[in-house]
Amino acid sequence: MSLDTATVRRIAKLARIRVEEPEIATLQTELNAILGYVEQLNAVDVTGVEPLSGGAQMAMRLREDVVTDGGIADKILANAPDREGRFFAVPKVVE
Repeated sequence: MSLDTATVRRIAKLARIRVEEPEIATLQTELNAILGYVEQLNAVDVTGVEPLSGGAQMAMRLREDVVTDGGIADKILANAPDREGRFFAVPKVVE
């Protein structure tokens, strides 16, 4: 499907968007690209895929809420320019 300039003007009017005459050709190209992408999506085989109106219909997998330090403190501190034990060493900023 390809849009002509009259259709682009009508879409802009219905959307209440002011489009100057020099912008019509650019907008026409962009809208045609969007419609071309939608046509590509229509070619996808979706047989056997149930329609889904949102993510709320899916059951969320829950994990146990456990407080940890992540277990990678040494890897993180390996990037520090200076460290003291298991902490970052920074210059004193308040006197």
